[in-house]
Amino acid sequence: MDFKTNIPDEEELDGYSKIDRYNSESIQRIASHYHDILGDLGEDPYREGLLKTPERVAKALQFLTHGYQIKPDEILRGAMFKEDYSQMVVVKDIEVFSMCEHHMLPFFGKAHIAYIPNGHIVGLSKIPRVVDAYARRLQVQERLTNEIRDCIQNTLEPAGVAVVIECKHLCMSMRGVQKQNSVTTTSAFTGEFLNEKTRSEFLRLITANLS
Repeated sequence: MDFKTNIPDEEELDGYSKIDRYNSESIQRIASHYHDILGDLGEDPYREGLLKTPERVAKALQFLTHGYQIKPDEILRGAMFKEDYSQMVVVKDIEVFSMCEHHMLPFFGKAHIAYIPNGHIVGLSKIPRVVDAYARRLQVQERLTNEIRDCIQNTLEPAGVAVVIECKHLCMSMRGVQKQNSVTTTSAFTGEFLNEKTRSEFLRLITANLS
């Protein structure tokens, strides 16, 4: 079956440019495999509702794993500023959406990140972008946590970095043990956050309702 792939043009949405880029050759290959998979699952890949499903799945997978084409350290370096500020900077409740590498099922939740500047600060929007760059890959939550920590530590060279991620894993709630309400929490710290007092302040801030 021949799968034709149209690369979406740039769309103007509320003054912002949204550009979806797909590798058309990869889309063709992935879609052809999913066409066969649908048949192996007992479905009819030629019925109306499934005709475009292989191509849609292929595009979805490319989007969900586009982090492989992003260099997170460059995101931070593009918005580093010298600043004489040495108190904790916290960005919490960052949405996380990723794919478990074991079953290729989603896991999702929130990340809470802090760093203590040591001569440089970074644009606040760049921290969620770093999270997304690593999350948009096949992942395990433990590695995702460490990769975010290491990227911020190695690029900004702050006095310390703290990362806490809380996620629900569909590989646990939809299959396997089928525990729908379980949440996995991972953490990683460097520098000043290895000190119990500093770490406790961070944990208090990410659990406090300041509104």
